[in-house]
Amino acid sequence: MKKRLRVALLFGGKSAEHEISLISARNITAAMNPKKYQVVAIGIDKQGRWSLDQGAKLLRDVAVDKVADASSADLAAVLPGATTAPITRSTKGGGIGTVDVVFPVLHGPFGEDGTVQGLLKLANLPFVGAGVLGSAVGMDKDVMKRLLRDAKIPIGKFLVFGRTDRISFAAVKKTLGMPLFVKPANLGSSVGISKVSRPSEFAGALREAFRYDNKVVIEEFIAAREIECSVLGNEKPIASLPGEIIVNRDFYSYDAKYLDAEGARLQIPAKLPASVSKNLRAMAVRAYQALCCEGMARVDFFVQADGRVLVNEINTIPGFTKISMYPKMWEATGISYSALIDRLIQLALERFRREQRLRTTR
Repeated sequence: MKKRLRVALLFGGKSAEHEISLISARNITAAMNPKKYQVVAIGIDKQGRWSLDQGAKLLRDVAVDKVADASSADLAAVLPGATTAPITRSTKGGGIGTVDVVFPVLHGPFGEDGTVQGLLKLANLPFVGAGVLGSAVGMDKDVMKRLLRDAKIPIGKFLVFGRTDRISFAAVKKTLGMPLFVKPANLGSSVGISKVSRPSEFAGALREAFRYDNKVVIEEFIAAREIECSVLGNEKPIASLPGEIIVNRDFYSYDAKYLDAEGARLQIPAKLPASVSKNLRAMAVRAYQALCCEGMARVDFFVQADGRVLVNEINTIPGFTKISMYPKMWEATGISYSALIDRLIQLALERFRREQRLRTTR
């Protein structure tokens, strides 16, 4: 009998997307074939403390919306280095044994932004998803948009400001028009985003965005359909059939995504002319490669009435909830949820083997 792989699933985390991470982790765990994988569930609470043995809590009938504050008995110390057990109990001193691969399911900062990826590279562990660079640029909307622009990939107009900058509403309006969107540069799941339709809303939108980041991105409003595409792969990525988000609210807010059952509906595959769909899938792969992504990502687009396509953003750890677009678009393309998990783990192991062949000394 083939040996099961031990997969360390990291979930929770310090970001404002903590709750979504738990839902994603719960669904990934349920989809993993127990004959192939042994899941080592590691929850990270909102203080950033790692706690082992979270599997039972993750899959119990009564769903929890956060990782409980870790007790001293459960706390883990994370030790970098080329060792087979880099995660050890700080109080009991015992390791959890060999981990074959890590699956980070940490949406937003402190998990999707290259921080955890860097730690895992130091620990010499294979992990699912983009590496340090791809994760970092994928999280920062400012850097992401500049790289896409330099790669001649069409995007909407945007401005970027830091906390200490003087921000003139008149100047912003002159460049971007009205309405406009104000966003934290480093966050996802529509957290901290405001649509500004009147001058009186601008200052409050800035305050809200600056609650989550020291840099904000202000974007023009684009009247368009919201289309998404899943990408999978390392050196030779492939793109799924696109899907459409049909929003029933003013915009695709956090509530519309996760709380309001009537907030939005999904059309998979999206009803698009074949030429537009083909162009969109090719552009998804181009954006993925321009941003140095590996493993997986979801690329979000605006498709305008005249057929023009603009890239909105990329998500390097997309949602894996039951209604999340990333797995649903692959299901529509012919890859089941369980098969998708298999592919992602294999891609992580392939990249790790490739990187192990590189010399690190003279």
